[in-house]
Amino acid sequence: MIVYYMIVAVLLFAIGATGVMIRRNFIIVLMSLEIMLNGAGMLLIIMAYYLGNISGQVMFIFVAAVAASETAIGLAIAVMMYKRKGSLDINNFSMLKK
Repeated sequence: MIVYYMIVAVLLFAIGATGVMIRRNFIIVLMSLEIMLNGAGMLLIIMAYYLGNISGQVMFIFVAAVAASETAIGLAIAVMMYKRKGSLDINNFSMLKK
């Protein structure tokens, strides 16, 4: 039974990684990163349950905090990029260096 949950977690991570590599829209990339973090968090919870240890669940709280802060910072960058360039294409992000 636990194998099925692990397969779902790995599929979530793989779908997120595919979205990060293929897409050019910054919002889609942020959502794909969120899916990857949710897959990793799900795997932490599954292994914590399987091993009977609570440390995986505690680590998931840290993963969720990182995911929330990553989303907030990413959306702030997206708003500033859209104001400056009028587009959220990732190829235009080299403009932020100047």
